[in-house]
Amino acid sequence: MRGEPSCPKCGGRVRAPGLFSDSWQCAVHGPVHPLQPVIPPSVEALSVVVRRAKVPVWMPWPLPIGWLFTGVAQAGDDRSGGRATAVACSGPGPLGGMGELLLIAEELGVGLGARYAGIDGPDPGPYIDVSAPPVAKMLAAGRPTPLWHVKGAPEDRAVFAGEARGLWLWAVVWPEQSGLLMYDELVLADLRDAGAEVEMLPCGALSPRIL
Repeated sequence: MRGEPSCPKCGGRVRAPGLFSDSWQCAVHGPVHPLQPVIPPSVEALSVVVRRAKVPVWMPWPLPIGWLFTGVAQAGDDRSGGRATAVACSGPGPLGGMGELLLIAEELGVGLGARYAGIDGPDPGPYIDVSAPPVAKMLAAGRPTPLWHVKGAPEDRAVFAGEARGLWLWAVVWPEQSGLLMYDELVLADLRDAGAEVEMLPCGALSPRIL
């Protein structure tokens, strides 16, 4: 399950820093912040990502009824810290069946959110129309956070993006009709600010969406 670091934009192999470069390198995308191998969800795995993160680690707080934490990923290394984080949650969809939600926070240009969204990246700017009213809102770390629909994503998912704490915030929802979840104005917590209650987080099986 451990695997090797990979490119956050394409999932391809990356070359570690060496004599000729001080950054991780993807043959296609050049210098990248490597996506670290994903491990099964647990409070301990989440704590490691939270400690290393230089960006928010967003999670619905509290989780919707019946929902579970089902995975966490980060892009970055020991030297740079986590420059992108992704948290997966799964539970009953608003129209029945199972729904899955990925919340991604990332610095400009990392490209992890675009990869999960299924669009050419690295950032959502070209795919959202901020001159139009936002289609959804979240309360992220106590601040109202508008989100816009991301155009061009595959039909099996709904994708939203906006800005929170000066960084990109992506919300990717499967199946597409479970995007209705986003219209309930979810409350998000940055787990870097959370206390001991995180230890009570309900964990489920690893979501394949985050791999």
